[in-house]
Amino acid sequence: MIVVLLAVVLVITCAIHWYLWKRLVKDTTRTRRARRVGTALAVLLALVIPATLALSRALPHSRQALVAWPGFLWLALMFYLLVTLAMLEIPRLAVILWQRRSHSAALATASAVGSGAAPSAGWGDSSDNRNVGFARREVADKSETPGEAAVATVEPVAPVDARFNAGRRLLLGRSLAVTAGALSASAVGIGVFQAMGAPNLKRVPIRLAKLPASMDGFRIALVSDIHLGPLLGRGHTERIVRMINAVDADLVAVVGDLVDGSVAELGAAAEPLQDLRARHGSFFVTGNHEYFSGYQEWIDEVNSLGVRVLRNERVDVQGLDLAGINDLSGAGVGDAPDFGKALDGRDAARPVVLLAHQPVQAHEAARHGVDLQLSGHTHGGQMVPFNLLVGLQQPIVAGLGNVDGTQVYVTRGAGFWGPPVRFGAPPDISVIELHGA
Repeated sequence: MIVVLLAVVLVITCAIHWYLWKRLVKDTTRTRRARRVGTALAVLLALVIPATLALSRALPHSRQALVAWPGFLWLALMFYLLVTLAMLEIPRLAVILWQRRSHSAALATASAVGSGAAPSAGWGDSSDNRNVGFARREVADKSETPGEAAVATVEPVAPVDARFNAGRRLLLGRSLAVTAGALSASAVGIGVFQAMGAPNLKRVPIRLAKLPASMDGFRIALVSDIHLGPLLGRGHTERIVRMINAVDADLVAVVGDLVDGSVAELGAAAEPLQDLRARHGSFFVTGNHEYFSGYQEWIDEVNSLGVRVLRNERVDVQGLDLAGINDLSGAGVGDAPDFGKALDGRDAARPVVLLAHQPVQAHEAARHGVDLQLSGHTHGGQMVPFNLLVGLQQPIVAGLGNVDGTQVYVTRGAGFWGPPVRFGAPPDISVIELHGA
């Protein structure tokens, strides 16, 4: 399975790098040597991505960052180069068509017999012999009959680019390459700064019709997608814990994707979670990445840190039902979400808040009368315009929405997966403030 996945990744990667080579190497170089160097670099970079995906988990944890940093940064830059160059295809085509029309008009004017007008050479060097047009010159027609005056005639003498000469093509290619490079590098730079910086602290008021008056103003510190791994370690967890504790929340909810690695590799990085403080405790539900990282060991580990793992179950919190269900990925390993087990038999007059990693689980939650679902998973798209693709699979990408009558709030998460880049989707920790309707 892994071999097939890597093969698919390699094919897609090669196709993308072929396009980047065409626009960034072929269209911008004049000499064979420069093109050979650019081609070699494109081939090398194409191999970097599957190598990164393979080695970032195969190497010892202490060395994974050496591969992950360059590999995932290039993945992000490649993505934005692809997007930017694709968007620039429209102005590129417009410039080419305009120049061809202008040059054709110039040739038509110059071909008028006796006009004596030389055609426009277009943009750049007219010596390019890969395309043909007509240059004109006047010559004296020497008559063989004595006494007749010489007559000026016009005859074709040399080829001229009739489409789009090489000099201008080179200028256009380089201009678009520089533009795409500058925009892409800026997006990645800003994204790295946001991804590696402190999450935004968002305060989100939400009204629940059934909320007891005694719970008005109840605050839930919500965090998701911490993604401890090769690039995010103990310091990341400590910063998140400090930020949550400073809020002085009534309850803490960690809704999945805590780790990308085993307990042996990342147990120390997760350890600061034991310092979380909240009046009614801290709770956790599994995300899809826990099922790639030894979920049972992590369930035991998180519980040992004083963060209660809710596994298709609910608890009473001052007259509110707090429920938690397993992630959808658990179905593949016999640990599927079970809404009936978590929600059946409860008092329908009480409000219920559900912790579920993926927003798409809200469809089933609505059928069980859930008032509010708190989720993560999407990263808000992490790198715009990925948010558009995420929206095809999840009903809500970020923020507060409604799914089949159930309110759903989706946090962008505090970490990242893959590229250490968050562009247009900054990380956050959300403080949910519950109020009566």
